[in-house]
Amino acid sequence: MNDADPGLFGPRSVTWQMHGDPMMWIAGIRALYLQALHPRAVRGVTQNSDFRRDAWGRLLRTASFVGTITYGTTAAAEQAGARVRKIHRTLKATDPATGETYGIDEPALLLWVHCAEVDSYLQVQRRSGFPLTDAQADRYVDEHRAGARLVGLDPAQVPATAAALAAYFERVRPELALGPEAADVDDFLRNPPVHPLLRPARALVWRRVAALAYQSLPPYAHALYGRPAPPPATVDRRLRATGAVLRAIPDRLRWQLPPGHILKAMARLGPGSRPAAYRLRREAAILDGPGRAQR
Repeated sequence: MNDADPGLFGPRSVTWQMHGDPMMWIAGIRALYLQALHPRAVRGVTQNSDFRRDAWGRLLRTASFVGTITYGTTAAAEQAGARVRKIHRTLKATDPATGETYGIDEPALLLWVHCAEVDSYLQVQRRSGFPLTDAQADRYVDEHRAGARLVGLDPAQVPATAAALAAYFERVRPELALGPEAADVDDFLRNPPVHPLLRPARALVWRRVAALAYQSLPPYAHALYGRPAPPPATVDRRLRATGAVLRAIPDRLRWQLPPGHILKAMARLGPGSRPAAYRLRREAAILDGPGRAQR
């Protein structure tokens, strides 16, 4: 029996299986689109970093943080959270309309960022065909209260079910708006600066990926950005088609990309810790009883 540290979530969690899926990258871009619609939250990013110059670095650091808290040891996850909290404690933002200065570690702002991420991961994965029952979706939301604690939130104040997450968005919608910072994030995501040699790839790959992430936003986000989206059924078909293509890439090839969190976790915990969607299907079939297997 392998008694190595499984980390915050462990191989039996929904998070462990889902975060190994390649559609997480599209979900991450959707999260950026959604997060930018909270004026107070997005100012914390644009006023404390050169977003356009370091956007790629920021995206990779966010991905590394998610990978660390998902697949790293408990100590590594706690250290990653401590670093984030330390940085956030030192940063302020200013409302240009009122002159108010506020800390970007306000619980309401941290909660918005957290919920936008969890909702984006959940929505993109489910709509792209990743197998999750309603109960597993609730488990996923609940599991991520552990991640919320790492960035400084009280888990008791964080949504624990998909229904509670939806109710949170209903409450916060009056605070959302397309401010100049959100417009800047939107412009960057649609047309990010790249080396001239990479411009063909930007046109062929990135713009399609970013467009699909945008299309998967909820209706109120489309209304704020002022651009229509295809019907939800059309977006779902595109998400499933993209998911099928990306999931056809061998896992080992995808997981070789730095920083290699999943391969490190498998080396620590053994081959049985390999993230796989079929584990969730099998779990759902067992819980549903033998009747499901016969249908």
